[in-house]
Amino acid sequence: MKSLLSLLLFLIYCSGFSQTKLLSWNIENFGKSKSQESINYIANTMKHYDIIAIQEVVAGYGGPQAVARLAEELNRKGSKWDYVISDPTSSTAYKTERYAFLWKTSKVKKIGKAWLEKKYQLEIDREPYFCTFQYDNKQFTVVNFHAVTQKRQPETEIKYFKFLPEEYGTLNLIFTGDFNCPQSHTVFIPLKKMGYESLLIDQKTSLKQECKKDNCLASEFDNIYFKSSKINTLNSGIIHFYENFSTLKEARIISDHIPIWFEFSLN
Repeated sequence: MKSLLSLLLFLIYCSGFSQTKLLSWNIENFGKSKSQESINYIANTMKHYDIIAIQEVVAGYGGPQAVARLAEELNRKGSKWDYVISDPTSSTAYKTERYAFLWKTSKVKKIGKAWLEKKYQLEIDREPYFCTFQYDNKQFTVVNFHAVTQKRQPETEIKYFKFLPEEYGTLNLIFTGDFNCPQSHTVFIPLKKMGYESLLIDQKTSLKQECKKDNCLASEFDNIYFKSSKINTLNSGIIHFYENFSTLKEARIISDHIPIWFEFSLN
């Protein structure tokens, strides 16, 4: 009886909040190389979420088209989706890319225009992409980011994130993406001192080349950082999509990273 009462109270508690589900995924080389079969698989993986943040959209021809193909496929699965794609990032020293957001129009509303962060475009090779959403009259801004590789020291870019909460003081920022850096790194200490928490702890999110004794994940790179005083975690997790494939080689046709997700409410 006690457990039943606790469950009932929990459901009542959760129903009082505005809830939304965010999925973040670095989809390797998301562009014309993705077959329609791959696009359909990706859409089936995403369709239960409300907002999708994608990293590594190809900057040249094929990237925006792949996002449009994905939105079209999602629209066939029972809900209406919209999307926005960034301009190519300003990197000249490294690899320029695009970001994308997709969202269910019945669940959230995009507020204003999405934008690439220009203030630190010289310090950050692939400057983050901001988009503000509204759910149940409450707003939050998702900051979509793909850092340089670990060999190129992503902490030299991430250190500038500590300035963004003050730069956008009126916005409820949620940082998401592939940081190529674990949450335990000291570069995240300034954000944590401001009240930001990492969604995942000690959770690897990139794929190995081959599984070793059922160990298929390589590094703790993808994460979501949010201000716990403004956002309540209701649920979270990762999607082991590679388990649907016979080999990691087949799975890596989709991506070399797994999706991460966050169900939350706003204070």
